[in-house]
Amino acid sequence: MRTVGIVGVGNMGGGMAAHLLEQGWTVRVHDIDRAKVDALESLGATACDSTSEAALGVPLLIVCVVDAQQVREVLFAEGGALESLDARATVMLCPTIAPGDTEQIAAELAEQGIATIDAPMSGGPARARDGSMSLMVACAEDVFEAHRDAIEALSRKVFRIGERVGDGARTKLVNNLLAGINLVGAAEAMALAQRVGLDLETTLDVIEQSSGQSWIGSDRMRRAIEGDYEPRAHMTLLAKDTRLAIEAAREAGFDGPLGEKARDVFAQALRAGLADRDDAALFKLLAS
Repeated sequence: MRTVGIVGVGNMGGGMAAHLLEQGWTVRVHDIDRAKVDALESLGATACDSTSEAALGVPLLIVCVVDAQQVREVLFAEGGALESLDARATVMLCPTIAPGDTEQIAAELAEQGIATIDAPMSGGPARARDGSMSLMVACAEDVFEAHRDAIEALSRKVFRIGERVGDGARTKLVNNLLAGINLVGAAEAMALAQRVGLDLETTLDVIEQSSGQSWIGSDRMRRAIEGDYEPRAHMTLLAKDTRLAIEAAREAGFDGPLGEKARDVFAQALRAGLADRDDAALFKLLAS
């Protein structure tokens, strides 16, 4: 069936839902913010009042919330997905969470006969909306094949990480640690450019065509130059992800020179009251 449920239809989940609807999928949606559900209902989604209702009768439930605690609430709390998921259903985990949490959640689902697709996403809301975001997929081969249509409908950039659930989460943390390091570096460089009296637009033009270029640096610093800190990617997200990446590194016995510094800059931004701002506000923090 070309039917999925999506719980958590904020920036990323909402984009994913709209993209599937455009392709003719039946999409059942639930979110604690009813306005987000109503917006998708106007596009043809089935609005659900609870997680359990969103999971009713779907072969694939996509969980697109923020952290492991929210994942657990979606799946296991009263009114959660387990109350209505079919024993042959599959849960697709898209948040960036610790690999250990992914493995434990998958084990608890397996006890009920429910398979797990470990599939963190990357690319931002616009790419979720147009299907060009990345999905890092780890799951058993038969589970992947059973849901290949949905996975490939969601993303034109599907990376088959392997069969070990948890490796998708590991890959995402490695990626996001580098994203965090790159963003801190870009914000520092642009703050320096401002301090020494350079034109910021011209400086970023040069960087984008030279060895200092990074996608996240260009994307966020363009907004920062305009003073646009309306949240597309909340500061809290990379603060969380860099922290999780460093925790995973420590568990693996790895100690790198830059990750902890990037994590600490994001933590500093939260203490400075920038939690509800776009992470482009690192420039504001470092230029002050």
